[in-house]
Amino acid sequence: MRKKNIIIAFILLLLTNSCSNVQNEFSSNRCYFIFENGNHNNSRLAEAMTPYSGVFCTISLITENGAQYYSFTNSSGLTEKTILTDLDKQRTHILGFNNGLVVGYGKLSDPLTFYAYDLECPNCFDPDAIPVRSKKLSISTSGIATCNVCKRQYDLNNGGIITSGDKGNKLTRYHASTTGAYGTLNVYN
Repeated sequence: MRKKNIIIAFILLLLTNSCSNVQNEFSSNRCYFIFENGNHNNSRLAEAMTPYSGVFCTISLITENGAQYYSFTNSSGLTEKTILTDLDKQRTHILGFNNGLVVGYGKLSDPLTFYAYDLECPNCFDPDAIPVRSKKLSISTSGIATCNVCKRQYDLNNGGIITSGDKGNKLTRYHASTTGAYGTLNVYN
């Protein structure tokens, strides 16, 4: 009986160690963003919230001349800003690690998956560095996000896995949902 217990303990130890390098599908970091596109009618975001469009969109909060805007830039590089309403200002918003998200439907999944990723490179950006130095990704029309620092490329259509460059972590992913192109976008963790 003692030998059997030792074997079971050894097998459990192997199983827990073999899973230690597995990266969780969703980040445990805080992220919270609600945007009602039915009220704002932002066409850049609408493209990304349309199934089968193949468009991804970056989202960030910017300030110009004392006014706050959400900036939406699609994978073709077209940008549309939306000024924050009083309701937007009242809502808490945490746009990833350093004020940036990427959202859009992946075109490789069945059923279709709506993705939300952090805009910072998960292998270069250090949120604990002082001062914080941004390592933002650029996105292409082919659904690839590229880090200009480490040159890794990530597949936005496939869970943010690395497709080119050194091994490392896939993109930081957040829970997300949309009710349609001119509906509500929810990103949360």
